[in-house]
Amino acid sequence: MNTVITGLLIPFIGTSLGSAGVFFLQKDLNRSVERALTGFAAGVMVAASVWSLIVPAIEQSSGLGRLAFLPAFIGFWIGILFLLFLDHVIPHLHYAINQTEGPKSRLSRTVMMVLAVTLHNIPEGMAVGVVYAGLLSGSSHITAGGALALALGIAIQNFPEGAIISMPLYAEGTGRRKSFWLGVLSGAVEPIFGALTVVAAAQIVPAMPYLLSFAGGAMLYVVVEELIPDMSVGEHSNIGVLAFALGFSIMMALDVALG
Repeated sequence: MNTVITGLLIPFIGTSLGSAGVFFLQKDLNRSVERALTGFAAGVMVAASVWSLIVPAIEQSSGLGRLAFLPAFIGFWIGILFLLFLDHVIPHLHYAINQTEGPKSRLSRTVMMVLAVTLHNIPEGMAVGVVYAGLLSGSSHITAGGALALALGIAIQNFPEGAIISMPLYAEGTGRRKSFWLGVLSGAVEPIFGALTVVAAAQIVPAMPYLLSFAGGAMLYVVVEELIPDMSVGEHSNIGVLAFALGFSIMMALDVALG
């Protein structure tokens, strides 16, 4: 159980460390750096979705023969549609970050940024939770190393994400401490939703392939809808693409080496 608790907290620690950058860095993040960080995060999430979630979901359904893809297919689409629903309730991440600033919009922009990144972090917390639930259930397709690789991968991409939130807030006039805590707050949902997912998934082990692919679909939705547009805006978008490839390859290596 200690292994599970540690695994659920690792991504949150990544967000907190990134948010702490507000105490050490300049007020403004260079746009190219921000684009690179976003691309890196996107690459990690895509690799984690495929190798740590969707592939294990298909492997767990191998008894269905040629229909082994079906639970993963269904869960994937439920994850996509679930995030599509949430996207209509909570503002887009790229809109919140790039919203034109004015004196009257400062508070709303701060709230929107925190809400948007909170939405972003929910599927990540669920992804870690469902993998550790599978580990607790004794699934042969999920190893302690593989679960740790997913947690570390999400923590790695959470580090720049924390900075992307706290630094702009500080640049617009929010105090260092408040900017830090707002960044931390955006990541607090990860261990919460991770723990809830562990508890729920432990009761419905047969649904594990659906839950794994659900988390994968939700994460890929966030990447395509929020991160890729933000890393591609403006000139020199190849910086974001290269960072995406770096993040993807690092997460792929982690999953294979630790899994």
